[in-house]
Amino acid sequence: MSLQARYYKTVKDIPREDLFAPGHRLCAGCGAAIAVKLALKATRGPTVVVNATGCVEVSTSMFPYSAWGTPWVHVAFENAAAVASGIVEASRILARKRGGETYDVIALAGDGGTFDIGLQALSGALERGHKLLYICYDNEAYMNTGIQRSGATPTGAATTTSPAGRVIPGKRERKKNLVEIALAHNIPYAATASISHPLDYMNKVRKALEKDGPTLIHVFSPCTLGWRYPPSKTIQLARLAVETRYFPIYEVEDGRLRINVRVSRPKPLEEFLKLQRRFQHLLKPENKHILESLKRQVEENWSRLLKLEEAGVRP
Repeated sequence: MSLQARYYKTVKDIPREDLFAPGHRLCAGCGAAIAVKLALKATRGPTVVVNATGCVEVSTSMFPYSAWGTPWVHVAFENAAAVASGIVEASRILARKRGGETYDVIALAGDGGTFDIGLQALSGALERGHKLLYICYDNEAYMNTGIQRSGATPTGAATTTSPAGRVIPGKRERKKNLVEIALAHNIPYAATASISHPLDYMNKVRKALEKDGPTLIHVFSPCTLGWRYPPSKTIQLARLAVETRYFPIYEVEDGRLRINVRVSRPKPLEEFLKLQRRFQHLLKPENKHILESLKRQVEENWSRLLKLEEAGVRP
């Protein structure tokens, strides 16, 4: 495929074919469903998807139905990257022995199966250098099992295991930085993306698949149930996360960081928070100090990314 043809410049370039079929049981307004649909539109040929247990898995494969138009493997919560590694190597060996091409392999998991319970398997796959793309759809909690806090849950967010009340004001800890954890393994490509910016996201999926080595994309995927907002607000929230600098959009390719969506005049963080009931307590006077802490985290992260981009180095 030519360089000009492999990237999507306008929505007219997006393939009409859906490898992620409608009729699945994911919630109306599910950000993860949009993330999967867009990613599969960016595939370039024979592709195997390895899907960890989670919202996407349980809602797309209820026997005897399947939403998947490409070979798909359901694996345990913690081992998507390990199983994907085995498929990569099996494909490579079969291609060498029997001829033909290898498959692209995409490992897909939520933030619980990536930031926490699947981190060991992910680290092993990245260290060994298997040619696979790992996509984490991040809805910032364990949504499938009851909206428990995860390593991706931000400071101050209310979940069923970090409830906002008189004892604690939501989660106390900061969110992990998944991209930097992945980059510590010296992989050729890692990026963030948001479903509010589909062309950027799809181009990153294609770029990641074409790299010779393991790659990772961390895609922001709002959850109407866990975040407590109307289903019609999913894309608006995903966009506000970018426009407030809450979720910066950038990529690190061969060691160089590039911010893809520049936000020179950010909107107030409150515009993102006020649409979600999980953050309503932060807008009360008694929790102003937590809100200010979250704002500092957001601005510190943005400033650090700017400095890294200017210096031409990876985190």
